[in-house]
Amino acid sequence: MNEGTLLNNRYQLLEQLGSGGMSDVFRARDLMLERSVAIKILHEHYSNDMAFQRRFRQEARAAANLSHPNIVTVHDFGFDHGQLFIVMEYIPGKDLKTLLRQRGRFAVEEAIPLMVQACAGIGYAHRAGLVHCDVKPHNMIVTPDARLKVTDFGIARALSTIMPDEKADVVWGSPQYFSPEQAAGEAPSPASDVYSLGIVLYEVLTGALPYNAPTSEELARLHLQASPVPPNEYIPDIPSALEEIVLKVLSKEPSARYRTADQLGRVLLRFGTQRDAAPSAPSLSLTPEAAAYQGPEPQTEPTHAPAAPVSNPPETTLSLPELSLPAIDWVSVVLGLLALIAVGGLVPFWIYIAFQLNR
Repeated sequence: MNEGTLLNNRYQLLEQLGSGGMSDVFRARDLMLERSVAIKILHEHYSNDMAFQRRFRQEARAAANLSHPNIVTVHDFGFDHGQLFIVMEYIPGKDLKTLLRQRGRFAVEEAIPLMVQACAGIGYAHRAGLVHCDVKPHNMIVTPDARLKVTDFGIARALSTIMPDEKADVVWGSPQYFSPEQAAGEAPSPASDVYSLGIVLYEVLTGALPYNAPTSEELARLHLQASPVPPNEYIPDIPSALEEIVLKVLSKEPSARYRTADQLGRVLLRFGTQRDAAPSAPSLSLTPEAAAYQGPEPQTEPTHAPAAPVSNPPETTLSLPELSLPAIDWVSVVLGLLALIAVGGLVPFWIYIAFQLNR
C-alpha cells in the first residue's frame, strides 16, 4: 500500500514510518475527525486468513478498551484493499530500539523512569486480563520529553491462531525477548511479559542482549537453559540491588519472577526513589506517570528486591487525664453534722408525745 491511499474513505496515508515482516506503519490523516493517526497495515498473507481476521478483530476490540497514559490508544480497525489495518493515536517520537541503536545504552537515572512507565502500561493491561505476548523495545514509543507508551497489544496472540505449531518470531514474540515458556511453545502469562520486560531492562542498562544466536531455535535453547551474563560485566559500577532485580526477572521459572508488571514497576520505582534520596547518588528524574505509579501492592515481597528501610514504630505513651479531688468545704460538713444531731434529738421527744396521746 502506498502513500496517498484512502482507507475506508476516511484515513489518508501520508508517510511510511516503518516496515517489518508482519506489517507496515504509516502516519495518516483521519479526514472525519481531522487529526493525525498512526495506521498499522498487516501484510496480505495474514489478512487473507479468515480465522486470523476474526481473532484480529477480537484482539483489537480488547486493546481498544485499554485507556492508560503509557499505552498507545487504539481508535479503530478495519479491512480495505484486501488488507487488515488498525488505527492508533499518533505519538511523535522514536521507538526504544531505535534510541538504543543511536545511544548504545541509557544511564541508570534515565533507564529506571522509562522502565517504570513500561511496567505501568503493561501492568494495567494485566489487571484488565490481557497479556501482551510480544514485549520488546520496538513496541515502546518514547516521546522527546521521555514519555513512554507501549503499543501492539494482542497482535502476536492473534497471529498464533493461524500457525499454532510454528515457533516463529511473528507467532511467539521476538526470539530475543520471549520467555522460556514461550520458547517451549507454552501459553504466555503475565509472568512471560515480566521476563520480556527484564530482557528490555537488561538491554537498556547494558546496551547488549543477554542472549544472542543466529537462529530462533538456538535462541529458544538459550532462554530455556543458559544463564545470562551478569550485567556488571558490561557495567562494573551497576548498583548491586539493581543487578539482583534484573537477574530475578530473568529467572527460568515463572514463579521465581515477579508475577505481574505492576510488581516489577513498584520494585524499580522504590529502587529509584531510594537512589534519589541517597546523598551521594545522582538525581533521578521521574516523569509524572512514573512518579504517580499506582499499581497494586504485591502480595509477597520478592527476596531479591531492595527492601525499603523499615523503622521501628515509636513507642506509644498513653497519657491519662489527671484526677483532681474537689476541695472539702469543712463549714458545710460541720453544719450538716449539727443538723443531723438536732434532728436525731427530736425523735425521742415526738415518740414520747405520741405515747401520751394514745393513753
